[in-house]
Amino acid sequence: MTTSEEASAESSDATAGKRPRRRRLLLLPLFALALVAAFAPFVWVVAGTSGYRHATVADVPERPVALVLGAGVREDGLPTRVLARRLELAADLYFAGKAEVLLVSGDNSVEHYNETDTMRDHLVAAGVPAEHIAADYAGFSTWESCVRAREVFGVTEATVVTQDFHLPRAVRLCRAAGIDAVGVADAAAQERVWATRYGWAREVPAAVAALGTVVFRPDPTFLGRYETAVDDALAAARQDGE
Repeated sequence: MTTSEEASAESSDATAGKRPRRRRLLLLPLFALALVAAFAPFVWVVAGTSGYRHATVADVPERPVALVLGAGVREDGLPTRVLARRLELAADLYFAGKAEVLLVSGDNSVEHYNETDTMRDHLVAAGVPAEHIAADYAGFSTWESCVRAREVFGVTEATVVTQDFHLPRAVRLCRAAGIDAVGVADAAAQERVWATRYGWAREVPAAVAALGTVVFRPDPTFLGRYETAVDDALAAARQDGE
């Protein structure tokens, strides 16, 4: 190969080597944009609810209703550990005088699976009077529980009870549904380290879905007519408190 041919070949190799670097440089802004788009809803959910979320029962302002969100029932009919911790926290709210009644919202869409009655039974076993508990059997999702609490049961103020990783989204959705909602978290990180980390990771895509829910406001699976269960429970609680 002549000198000129060698120079030409070297120049071609250099140009070819620069192309992948240029592509990588062009892809970096796109990657950064995708990263921002993925995490922006999560930041919106967490930052936007920071003033409404509380870590302990003592910090929670009084609300007439505590909304306890369902989280699964075992094959033996008992609540999962996640749900049991929510119910224990709700009972603490009740006995601390931070909530007059408890609204348990769960899934009863199939035969032989009843989150709501399981939740009620667990609270009654903990000492909460049955007449101070209201039940929503069509809380198939966080959004549906919030919408139904507002539209079907007439709840305008509530404390949402769930795990710490789920609480920002739950409070955000309940406030979007028209409830003056605060929340208290079950901080289960020490007991369930990996499950808690997974829960936080799962909230990143869930926050994207929550943003879409807030924008499009889908109707719940079942809306139905107004139910007086919360009104009746409040009346009973206030009569018992006289």
